[in-house]
Amino acid sequence: MSDLSRWSPMDLLNSMDRLFDTKRGATPIRVEEYVDGDHLVVKAEVPGVDPDKDIEITLDEGFLNIRAERKEREEHKDGDNFHSEFRYGSFSRTVPLPVGVKEEDIKAQYVDGVLEVRLPVPKEPAEPPTPKKVPISRG
Repeated sequence: MSDLSRWSPMDLLNSMDRLFDTKRGATPIRVEEYVDGDHLVVKAEVPGVDPDKDIEITLDEGFLNIRAERKEREEHKDGDNFHSEFRYGSFSRTVPLPVGVKEEDIKAQYVDGVLEVRLPVPKEPAEPPTPKKVPISRG
């Protein structure tokens, strides 16, 4: 769906860095992507965060950027009797979008630890959107 005729090999390498956030050192967020009618749906697994404070969704140069941060709480530690397999810190994922997605048409909702972003798939390609933060509603 994306216009690949504009890409060079260097663009592809830069995109791989963005997809896995290797330059920022953030752990990737697991996602599901599928088409539902005329919408692209991206679901991201981000449990244990406050969507109002800890999740940021932006659009930049034809990419959907999801960034979240989970802060460790110290009150659970009791001397040497503490074990945790939870992950804390920054998490992010960048998803390439079809050319022509309009930022004003994007909707995001957070329910039970899953962020769902719905984007209408354009019928005709256009220029990539300019960077913009996407608001999140609670379900």
